[in-house]
Amino acid sequence: MHKKKILFPVTDIENVIAILNRIALFGGLSEKQLYAVFKVLKKLIYEKDEIIFCQGESPDYIYIVKSGKVKIYVEQETTSLELIEFDVGDCFGESSLIGIEPHTANAIAIEKSELLVLSGQAMLSLYKEEKDAYLMIVLNIAREVSRRLNKADDVYLHYVLGNRKK
Repeated sequence: MHKKKILFPVTDIENVIAILNRIALFGGLSEKQLYAVFKVLKKLIYEKDEIIFCQGESPDYIYIVKSGKVKIYVEQETTSLELIEFDVGDCFGESSLIGIEPHTANAIAIEKSELLVLSGQAMLSLYKEEKDAYLMIVLNIAREVSRRLNKADDVYLHYVLGNRKK
């Protein structure tokens, strides 16, 4: 387990809105809706090699990389397998938060990183204050999860068909 981090306010609106505009999760949102998202974002700072979350933990946030890099990896017995690396403008953790499922992997900062975070509580606030923005974000998350599932199906099918030929 790792210790809880201090949440900082997010103040640099133009820079953050520019990042949000590039993320598929916030696609289709108006300027007003992006500002509503900005208002509920917080910032976490992680040092190099600091753990962000661990496999099996309950999700707290949707994470957006504002600066730095994050690695997602799994550990099985004595093997560590890197799944993906996230850079500035990348987003992760959304399917765990929406699905209310434990994290299926670990996340670690591979360099000093600032992460913008959108909590479940912030999502509820968006639902109450800016319902259309909330619905668009949830739809975008569903689309992203569907894309990932299709990719996973392709990998699984390739693996199964490859093993049959042997």
